[in-house]
Amino acid sequence: MSKQDEFLKLQKILRLVTVSEKGIPHVVPVWYLYSGKKFYIGTNSRTKKAKNLMKNKKVSFCIDTGIKSPDIYGIMGNADARLIQEKNTVKKIAKKILLRYFKSLENKSARELLDDTDCIIEISPKKISTWSY
Repeated sequence: MSKQDEFLKLQKILRLVTVSEKGIPHVVPVWYLYSGKKFYIGTNSRTKKAKNLMKNKKVSFCIDTGIKSPDIYGIMGNADARLIQEKNTVKKIAKKILLRYFKSLENKSARELLDDTDCIIEISPKKISTWSY
């Protein structure tokens, strides 16, 4: 596994940038699952990020760590995204995402998040840049 893949599977927060139909950027930190080629983010279709994606599929993202050299490392990119809304697929992926952050889906917060997730953002990176200091 490459250093980049190891990093992406280890980190917990991805900053996602979507753009409104008026061209206004919207950045939000999100939990994610990295498959080795794509990122998956659970959300609800009522959120600003989901509404933006319904109008504009272009996104940017950033995942980084460290505040002092030599521990500064990050990855950012541009991508196309799509909303997955098929109920069984959404629940299957949402469970995998939540299990990265909770020991069990029996946790009250995990259950509430799972119940509220009605779509998955699938991000297919087109360009990725890395940095380290």
